[in-house]
Amino acid sequence: MRRPIILALAATCVALSAPALAKDQLVLAIGGEPEQGFDPLLGWGQYGSPLFQSTLLTRGQDLTPQPGLATEWSLSEDRLTWTLTLRTDVRFSDNTPLTAEDVAFTFNAAAEAGGRADLSALESARAIDGNTVELTLKTPRITFIDQLMTLGIVPNAERENGYGDEYGRQPLGAGPYRLVEWQEGEQLIVERNPYFYGPAPVFERLVFLFTDEAATLSAAHAGQVDLAAVPPALAENIPEQMHRVIMKSVDNRGILFPMQPATGEKADNGAPIGNNVTADLAIRQAANLALDRETLVDVALNGFGRPAFGPADGLPWSHKDEKLATPNLSRANALLDEAGWVRKEEDGLRYKNGQPARFRLTYPTSDTTRQQLAQVSAEMVRPLGIEMQPTGRHWDEIQREALHQDAIVFGFGSQSPQEVYYLFHSEHAGFGFYNSGYYANEAVDQHLDAAQAAANTEEANQHWQAAQWDGDTGYGVQGDTSWAWMVNLAHVYATNRCLDLGELGVAPHGHGWPVTANLLEWRWTCD
Repeated sequence: MRRPIILALAATCVALSAPALAKDQLVLAIGGEPEQGFDPLLGWGQYGSPLFQSTLLTRGQDLTPQPGLATEWSLSEDRLTWTLTLRTDVRFSDNTPLTAEDVAFTFNAAAEAGGRADLSALESARAIDGNTVELTLKTPRITFIDQLMTLGIVPNAERENGYGDEYGRQPLGAGPYRLVEWQEGEQLIVERNPYFYGPAPVFERLVFLFTDEAATLSAAHAGQVDLAAVPPALAENIPEQMHRVIMKSVDNRGILFPMQPATGEKADNGAPIGNNVTADLAIRQAANLALDRETLVDVALNGFGRPAFGPADGLPWSHKDEKLATPNLSRANALLDEAGWVRKEEDGLRYKNGQPARFRLTYPTSDTTRQQLAQVSAEMVRPLGIEMQPTGRHWDEIQREALHQDAIVFGFGSQSPQEVYYLFHSEHAGFGFYNSGYYANEAVDQHLDAAQAAANTEEANQHWQAAQWDGDTGYGVQGDTSWAWMVNLAHVYATNRCLDLGELGVAPHGHGWPVTANLLEWRWTCD
């Protein structure tokens, strides 16, 4: 019964937003709701606008830091201390002032919470005075500035209406909007924050609908939403009264390979570690060479995307030469021959030391795009005598059984090189979803550590790129080939013809609502 209720609510919203109120209210169906609520300490806002909260800095179109709550910021010569000067006119949506004490509390509490915001490098945060905050690090970390652009500031727990256990469902912040009503699983209603320090949003009220792909598209065709996220496979089916808006992204999909042989070792959760087939470099190289990425874009993404060869294609920290001329089956077959993988006529598979070139290619059953990518890529690799077995599993089953022994179709993509550190540094081996293949290369670790310790972004980018390929080794396709990256998704939206979304940036992985990052630029263009 939930879906009819949602659509009825959407219809009510549309009735309320008839022409006289069209400029005041938008109805949006742009993704799912956060499981842990709207709590920045647990990860809310890491992939888009925090909406209810403001951040110390904001991210410009070129990904460089811009003023937010802070008007000035500096880093000490030893690269251990950030000092930030705050605006003096910032108030929470309850009309109480935001001070340096709130900022210090937010960073210290987020570090203790251990959520998606990685503040492991933070030693302490303290208020110097009412409008100056000092953030001291344990060790230099160039990517710490990304937390200044993504971590929404919450009120100190010691103040009235301060942070507490229910904050995620009753957020109080200094962002452009404040929460009116959240009907979990159905919709979220927000309205303008009258005390927001920045320019007032054009739209008084936003209604977010939490619908699945089918219901979202139905609502769009019925004229019940102003902005709807559309999966690439359905992007040709845009309603006549709407137009298609495409947001470029680094939201990628690829195959993560287990890098270690199977020795019986198990992770802390009991999941088996290692795969004797994917641990062989020749197998990983051959699979990469067999993939026709342009075809994967056409088939799995309906043309709405681009080939992927790394975790951050086109971004400043990605190696510009990290590409392959694919498909190249002759080269792939030669590599397998040289590595001792012999094809048997009986079944067409290759074998080495009695081990068939066969392994599971696991994807989450809930994701039709990853299913298609798994099935099509398996067919591309099959002529080599390699059998990748597409296997759909629920996420909990993947974590419990498959995470470290199956090749897995993952999705990543970030506006920060910190993700590269997580994916490929050996200290993160077996840590969550990131380096679940237990990749380890001492030279790569050294490059990644040097990047984090760099004096500036330009110096850091040289080390990030070298970790991918330094001329001798690297995690990328010219080196260890730890992944077979496949595609970067375009983020496609069906948009009311009167809604101008402004200049959209490059979207990260699709968690959260990346399209809302420039919400203050949105405009209504019709009378």
